[in-house]
Amino acid sequence: MLSACQSGGSTGRVSSLPVPTKSGTSAPGSAPSGSATPSASVSASPSATKIEKLPKPGNPDGKASVPAAAKAVDTSKPTRTVGSGTAASCTSAAVVKAVAAGGIITFDCGPKPVTITMAKTAKVRNTSSQVVLDGGGRVTLSGAGKRRILYMNTCDEAQVWTTSHCNDQDEPRLTIQNMAFTKGNSTGDKTDGGGGGAVFVRGGHVKVVNSRFTGNKCDRTGPDLGGAAMRVLDQGGGKPVYVVGSTFTGGVCSNGAALSSIGVSWKVLNSHFSGNSAVGSGANPAKAGTPGGGSGGAIYLDGNTFSLTLDGTVIEKNSAVEGGGAIFFVSNDRTGTLTVRNSTLRKNPNDGFETPGLPGIFYLGSGEPSVNGSRIRK
Repeated sequence: MLSACQSGGSTGRVSSLPVPTKSGTSAPGSAPSGSATPSASVSASPSATKIEKLPKPGNPDGKASVPAAAKAVDTSKPTRTVGSGTAASCTSAAVVKAVAAGGIITFDCGPKPVTITMAKTAKVRNTSSQVVLDGGGRVTLSGAGKRRILYMNTCDEAQVWTTSHCNDQDEPRLTIQNMAFTKGNSTGDKTDGGGGGAVFVRGGHVKVVNSRFTGNKCDRTGPDLGGAAMRVLDQGGGKPVYVVGSTFTGGVCSNGAALSSIGVSWKVLNSHFSGNSAVGSGANPAKAGTPGGGSGGAIYLDGNTFSLTLDGTVIEKNSAVEGGGAIFFVSNDRTGTLTVRNSTLRKNPNDGFETPGLPGIFYLGSGEPSVNGSRIRK
């Protein structure tokens, strides 16, 4: 079970994640506005009709430079395609099958935006070196408020162990681009501590480009679970998770109602977070008589050495019952760093605690956060 770190003003702590031994036994230790429902009447010849897309995600005013590692993958030559030209041909079963097979995956669901309601969680097989999901700006995957949408876990034996060091391996490399995820819900799933309402990742690498997450959920209580949109544990070689040009709205979870991780670094570029709520109670460690949680309205990061960089990003109108209406950042060994560059954080209330001079942020790390060209206000 994961243990975590911090209530306002007390010293945090986190135990290491359980890592399976070589023998296979664990060692101790709403759809975005403008989306449409599927329709079988959509033309099978998109080239003959007008191509429609979902609203563009991210912060349109963001000017952060995007490094090569964070850019969208070229999908002009896909490995496989979901659908055969109509919305009706784009099914949950087809998505699950494609994700399990891996490679570069595109969609051919007709010229209009479609929502594919997932009957099962799509799971990455760890034998895949690369998995790319590219919806072309027209595809929404919905968990229907019942299930997680996408799952990758290099330490999950059911998805095949490919190394003896599952918590630190370079593959699979998962890219989510030009997609939308809505109504994912991981409530009750306590795998590796729980969380990850829409997307759960442990190991390998993940990045998100030009995508939208709306109305996702995870457990409403618990001291250290989070990530209504994304929960990430472990990244190969300590590399960061890149989030570029993406939007996170309406997430609800105990902590980190958009993003959450333990010991993982993030670079969030030209993105937008709003209306996300950390609704747990009792902080972390949980106060006596409480279930714990309630920190990091948008982002909840815990662990030892990790970093968060925000550049060209807006975080507004998120909230937390306990600490950090926008961001909860606790580096237990005080080596972690927070950088806020050319970004705006505003109207992110918390009912409990925040760091003086940094409205909406609770921070414990190496020195003071680096803040340049940014506005952080109530």
